[in-house]
Amino acid sequence: MLRSILSRLALSPFPSALSPQLSALFVVLAATVLSAASPKKVFVGVITDDMCATKAGHSTMKMGSTDAECTIACVDAHGAQYVLYDGKTAYSLSDQRTPQQFAGRRVKVTGTLNEKNKTILVMSIVAAK
Repeated sequence: MLRSILSRLALSPFPSALSPQLSALFVVLAATVLSAASPKKVFVGVITDDMCATKAGHSTMKMGSTDAECTIACVDAHGAQYVLYDGKTAYSLSDQRTPQQFAGRRVKVTGTLNEKNKTILVMSIVAAK
């Protein structure tokens, strides 16, 4: 049975003797997997919450006297999520603890972006200068 499977795959019984077609397939698959992983990138924007970033805005919500207070209140009281807003797009953040100390402030977030759901896998957050 094993011999029949190997012959169907055009393999010899020895792993070092792959057919040219199967070798090419492995190269294509490896290239696809490597290209699918987003590279680490730096994103710059303001830490806010997903309710105020794209919908209501801090002035409408009035959950605090500053943007930082409003952001923290929306997260704590309304179940909002911290996001990085660059002026066009609100990126979800995988880390929901660290952003609290930067609420309402301009930051640099280092991480990898999942394009499908616009979520940054956060590696670090620092204040932007």
